[in-house]
Amino acid sequence: MTHENLKDRVAVITGAGGVLCSGFAKDLAAQGVKVAVLDLNEQAAQKVADEIIAAGGTAVAVACNVLEKDSLEAARKKVNETLGTCDILVNGAGGNSPLGTTTKETLELSDIAEKAEGVKTFFDLDPKGIEFVFNLNFLGTLLTTQCFALEMVGKEGATILNVSSMNAFRPLTKIPAYSAAKAAVSNFTQFMAVHFADVGIRVNAIAPGFFATNQNHKLLFNEDGSLTPRSNKIITHTPLRRFGTPEDLTGALLFLCDNAYSAFVTGVVLPVDGGFAAYSGV
Repeated sequence: MTHENLKDRVAVITGAGGVLCSGFAKDLAAQGVKVAVLDLNEQAAQKVADEIIAAGGTAVAVACNVLEKDSLEAARKKVNETLGTCDILVNGAGGNSPLGTTTKETLELSDIAEKAEGVKTFFDLDPKGIEFVFNLNFLGTLLTTQCFALEMVGKEGATILNVSSMNAFRPLTKIPAYSAAKAAVSNFTQFMAVHFADVGIRVNAIAPGFFATNQNHKLLFNEDGSLTPRSNKIITHTPLRRFGTPEDLTGALLFLCDNAYSAFVTGVVLPVDGGFAAYSGV
């Protein structure tokens, strides 16, 4: 299916050197969108841009730190000079930190009385780690939107797409900082949808479920490629009985970005999770 309405529009995608957001960049480029591939890792961004260009698309790689206003401003200037002003903003930069993660799924009395070496409980969580996760996921979304959305005001078909997570609906064990930060992104998506409604910007979010990416490979698979105990739980609680692939996000991405299909859709957080959030376990 082609989305003629997207042709020649300009998309700015943060975190676009990663697995899922690089897929977003390629999917939009395949529809004739001119794509700015923003990432903290300039080499990763350039690799994605090169692949888009080799496939006949238009892209530019831009090194950018979404937590630094000067870096964002420099990125915006480069995007404007090479592609034009932003029509579609995808806030994809995000991630977790071991400093905001517990070792066990639940607290045990023995963890208090005589904690084993290497065990990190809720009471050991590092505030700096929590702060990093919230900054990267939430503040990075806010600052990027402040930088790019001003030039989107009044544009026909302007849209912002945030990347939330199924963790925002129901927090996973062991990763309280990431779950809470993504819940903040979902809430912020609804705020922005209302705030920008009168100036013509639609704001929605995609909430991916469990996707096999470089970031979570060690969580999901043993060294021999078999499922870990945790990923066995995931598959058991996923009605479609598999992990997601980047291609599973394409339809949701194009639907929410194309005003011809979703002009009356704003403030939505769309789960793409194989039914995980819908399943009670029984």
